[in-house]
Amino acid sequence: MIRIRPARRGRLVASAAALCLLLTGCAGQAASTSDPAASASAAQAQRSREARAAEASASRAAASSSAEAVRASAAAEKSAAAEASAKASRAAASAAAEEAAAEEAARAQAEAEAAAAQAAAAEEAARVAEEERLAQAATVAEGLDDSPPVSFTIPSIGAGSDLMRLLLRDDGSLAVPPAEPGSPAAWYANSPSPGQVGPAVLLGHVNATDGSAGVFAHLTDLAPGDTIEVEREDGAVAVFAVDRGVTYGKDEFPTDEVYGDTDAPELRLITCDGYNAFTREFEENHIVYATLVDVY
Repeated sequence: MIRIRPARRGRLVASAAALCLLLTGCAGQAASTSDPAASASAAQAQRSREARAAEASASRAAASSSAEAVRASAAAEKSAAAEASAKASRAAASAAAEEAAAEEAARAQAEAEAAAAQAAAAEEAARVAEEERLAQAATVAEGLDDSPPVSFTIPSIGAGSDLMRLLLRDDGSLAVPPAEPGSPAAWYANSPSPGQVGPAVLLGHVNATDGSAGVFAHLTDLAPGDTIEVEREDGAVAVFAVDRGVTYGKDEFPTDEVYGDTDAPELRLITCDGYNAFTREFEENHIVYATLVDVY
């Protein structure tokens, strides 16, 4: 306990001041005496809070880092998957292109082989045709063997019939086929067979006894190039092409030109022409000259 001695006023003031300072110091000392434990506790609490905060921050940082790593990994995997998909697509496209190219090459090869086969077939056909043409030309030039004709047709004038065989009459004149309606034409049997080298001679009427058209009614309508087909007993068909048609007076009949020898197979068609209504006779003959051009 502090005792205060009485003093003079000035000393009292100073003593009071000193007392105040003393009390203050005591109070501060007292406070200082009780602070260390509290301060330690407070510091411990502070450190605990800071540790928890640091731990939470570290946890958050770790979580954030982990999430970022997961996102980065996912992004990397997605990018890798996209690249793999793109590579697969490119590979598939390349494979498809190669397959298409292979198919196109196969088609081109097949087309080339087909074209080559067609060309070879065409070449072979042309060769065979040329051989046949040459053989036919040789046959036409050399003529056929003897075989009597059995029928004839002339497509351009719609004429045709079976063929009779006629010889000479007793007086040496050439016999003629019958003049009844529908009578056929005839082959002069002393002339070459149609297709043999020389002039084969066929005869036919221009009209019939009843005035109807005969088998050679339109013989004068034939033009150069028209064909005459004669079928023979051996099955061959001799095809002749018309060279010309000439009309002669009966007293001007060109015997040598009609019956004389020739170097090639030829054909003569003979009929009457130049009807005289007053005498009721034909005063002319019309003769068609033709040459062998084909045999089948």
